[in-house]
Amino acid sequence: MKTIVAAALGECVHVAGIMNFLRLAEQSGWRTVFLGPAVSIEQVLKSAREENADVVGISYRLTPETGERLVSEFAEAADDLRNAGVRFLFAGTPPLAQRIRQIGFFDRVYEGGESPESILAYLQGKVTGPESEAMFPQTVVERIRLKAPFPILRHHFGLPTIPDTLAGIKEIAEAGVLDVISLGIDQDAQENFFHPERQNPRQTGAGGVPVRSAEDYRALYQASRYGNFPLLRVYSGTDDFIRLAEMYQETIHNAWGAVPLYWFNQLDGRGPWDLQGSIEQHQQLIRWYGEHGIPLELNEPHHWGMRDAPDVVSVVSAYLSAYNARTLGVRDYIAQMMFNSPPGLSDVMDLAKMAAILEIIEPLTGPDFTIWRQVRTGLLSYPLDLDAARSHLATSVYIQMALQPHIVHIVGHTEAQHAATGKDVIEACVIVRKSIERALYGQPAMLLDERLKERKNELIREASVTLEAIRRLAQGSDTDPFTDAGNLTRAAACGIMDAPHLRGSRFAPGNVHTIIDARGACVAVDPVTHALLDEKQRIEPLLQQFRHKK
Repeated sequence: MKTIVAAALGECVHVAGIMNFLRLAEQSGWRTVFLGPAVSIEQVLKSAREENADVVGISYRLTPETGERLVSEFAEAADDLRNAGVRFLFAGTPPLAQRIRQIGFFDRVYEGGESPESILAYLQGKVTGPESEAMFPQTVVERIRLKAPFPILRHHFGLPTIPDTLAGIKEIAEAGVLDVISLGIDQDAQENFFHPERQNPRQTGAGGVPVRSAEDYRALYQASRYGNFPLLRVYSGTDDFIRLAEMYQETIHNAWGAVPLYWFNQLDGRGPWDLQGSIEQHQQLIRWYGEHGIPLELNEPHHWGMRDAPDVVSVVSAYLSAYNARTLGVRDYIAQMMFNSPPGLSDVMDLAKMAAILEIIEPLTGPDFTIWRQVRTGLLSYPLDLDAARSHLATSVYIQMALQPHIVHIVGHTEAQHAATGKDVIEACVIVRKSIERALYGQPAMLLDERLKERKNELIREASVTLEAIRRLAQGSDTDPFTDAGNLTRAAACGIMDAPHLRGSRFAPGNVHTIIDARGACVAVDPVTHALLDEKQRIEPLLQQFRHKK
């Protein structure tokens, strides 16, 4: 086992940065020896020899002029160890770091803004020279494992023109703060990429970057080959699903797919397919991702929450999503949990809903099915005021960290006001990284809150009622009730899977009424009396009507 000896040099007593570095070193398998604050040159070198150190790290965060003289003396005294193969690291304030680099003695000089993954890559021996693509894993699972316990960061990005988007991607990559750029493409690209005759020039750039060829995607990928070499990913589109998936893999090496069950079709007006046909097409696409060993997220549950569905419907949709992914051959499943959907949820009830989702899908895990946790802030929850929005982003992510996520999908603080620029994305990442650091270094055990546990257990009990109702719809059939597209369509048609915003749809009644109750939970109520309805009370009349029509 390799050994690192580290100390704050001379009269410097600032050791927080050293402790953070040594934590990362221990995660990477190093033996660490911390000498403490205000350690003399002689003490550091004596320890380095006694411990047979492979690496010696020193820090100094006081006056640059004093620090430069002290560190120069240290380098001169340690020259014999360096000649013997010991590597030396320095950390200090940016003005001092700039001076110390000029000495040319240290293997690495840190000034405090470095990403955890770049430090981990160095500690794990993945690079010996300047930063390069070899430092940064180019699959999502490898990147998660490299950064743990820090989650990897993802952010949506796409501006109305190709040149602006290319420039923004390069700017974000060079900043080294984001792991995954999730491409936001315009609606014509999502629905009509292979059908130029259906494209509307007046809608070019509506909702994202107007990619119109495979070369456009390749250019976007090349723009990301800087800084920390972020992964790229993109949503599944709303037509020609497998053709798009194949093109995404060839051009941007899609980090993972994102496929809904119920959405992006005529139900929500975002695609050409009817509901059952869309579910069947999405299931074929899920199977394609499974066959190609590509991680997959089902961007499903939050769409129910954004439409004011009862919390239990979101939990049930999360189970159906994971169940379909496993059944159709996906091995690495990314469970997405969007908080603040609907926006009126209290933090404790929001966290309880997500805890219920994780508990209800956990039994699906096994040797061939791994669940990776992804959290994000609600799209509809941001205030217009940017200072308030920054605060909301920071506090929301801090709450989300209670779930120990593998991926934090940053929804930028400008969401309610304008599409994020490269600078906006970078700022959001800096805000989120500080929230994550604070959570990792001693967050209270939020999941032990008694109110949370009570609501989580209530949701799991209620979800079992809803799932049983979906199962009963398929009685007399030998198909799997949770994967049969016809049965899932019936579950929406009869109102088991329902949301208030679907009123007027020909695929779902939209008759469920919901409120945010005194606890801050989204629950179903009787439309006349406003009395709370549990799932048995809500669903039994729906099943009776279904049987009567049948």
